[in-house]
Amino acid sequence: MTKILCMGAGLVGGPTMAMIARKNPAVQVTVVDINRKRIDAWNSDHLPIYEPGLDEVVKEARGRNLFFSTDVEQGIREADIIFVSVNTPTKTFGHGAGCAADLQYWEKCARQILEISTSDKIVVEKSTLPVRTAAAMERILHSGKKGVRFEVLSNPEFLAEGTAIADLDKPDRILIGGHPTPEGQRAVRKLVELYGAWVPKEKILTTNLWSSELSKLTANAFLAQRVSSINSISALCEATDADIGEVARAIGTDSRIGPKFLKASVGFGGSCFKKDILNLVYLCEGYGLHEVAEYWRQVVRMNEYQERRFVARMLKEMFNTIAGKRIALFGFAFKADTGDTRESPAILVARELLEENADLVITDPQALEHARLDLADGIDRVTFESDPYQAARGAHAVALLTEWREYRTLDYQRIFDGMVQPAFLFDGRNHLDHAKLHAIGFNVYSIGKAALKHF
Repeated sequence: MTKILCMGAGLVGGPTMAMIARKNPAVQVTVVDINRKRIDAWNSDHLPIYEPGLDEVVKEARGRNLFFSTDVEQGIREADIIFVSVNTPTKTFGHGAGCAADLQYWEKCARQILEISTSDKIVVEKSTLPVRTAAAMERILHSGKKGVRFEVLSNPEFLAEGTAIADLDKPDRILIGGHPTPEGQRAVRKLVELYGAWVPKEKILTTNLWSSELSKLTANAFLAQRVSSINSISALCEATDADIGEVARAIGTDSRIGPKFLKASVGFGGSCFKKDILNLVYLCEGYGLHEVAEYWRQVVRMNEYQERRFVARMLKEMFNTIAGKRIALFGFAFKADTGDTRESPAILVARELLEENADLVITDPQALEHARLDLADGIDRVTFESDPYQAARGAHAVALLTEWREYRTLDYQRIFDGMVQPAFLFDGRNHLDHAKLHAIGFNVYSIGKAALKHF
């Protein structure tokens, strides 16, 4: 029986290994993590992450051929294939701070694999890494003197939070990078066989190691660039009374552009886009490609501009002061169907509102615990409320920051009746029925559209 180990039980490792185990019942899959609390949650009925459909996949395979453990050493010793899926955040210290990837956890895994392994293994990069990181891993793994052989592959993830299970079940593509040597190609074929249990052959792409690593960064950079591009036009729409939805629809019908990622909003967030773009910026600067680096850095700046512009508009429309005013933030997760708040636009929006001495009430179906951590330094001025009706009671304004489906079906007449008048609603996702809200009595402000006001 082939034994697979995944080092890291987070948003990528847990769901990916659960799907591999489900589709390959003859393969044993073990997910390890040094965080005991996280592993206990994976072994319970309350998983540590929220992802639609994840519960069913885990319950089908757990205990059969899917296991969660804190015994890292045993997992390494027994594994034939090891996926490394640890966090690679942006560095906050030293050389490259603010742009470069922090690879300390990744390197610790590589050294641990080298120290403990007593048999040949395939090591698979699952974390998002700078191009040519595999070369560094190979130097570490090949420095041993036990005669153990390692073959390193790149297999980046292309999951979107909120649809990760659907993305795993029917992926656009599976990308596997390996060396062109006979040993490298044998390792590639083993991974192809693993995914081939459910993914059509034509959707499994094989490349060299460096192309695979760079493709992950580039894919996220291109997606983020589209979001920043359409958001830049949303500012022009508001200034000219054009409608961003109509503009996006018009350009999205061009087959050369397409409709995806042309939805204007308060800004993009999540663990990938900003981190990967800054990683790309750092990489370009390292090769002396300063103009290229500056081009991609501007995508991040545009995103930050959009977040600040949202708050500036709130301040302007609410008579240039929000001091002492109660503002309800509907949503804190960076997008719907996840509890993840990493790089969420709501963080900057909340902080800027607090700087204006607003009284904040935050509601979100899944992300309140993370919101408490994100705003820990100002928590005495923030109320966290699971009920959106209670959050909006007595508020001067509601700002929708996450496109949760349930926010569409709320009783906005009830919300309006409980608010201070005039009542303001700022839709940071263009998610609601603005004409209906205006008819109720709200002064409605959306992204890239003309305001609907009563004064």
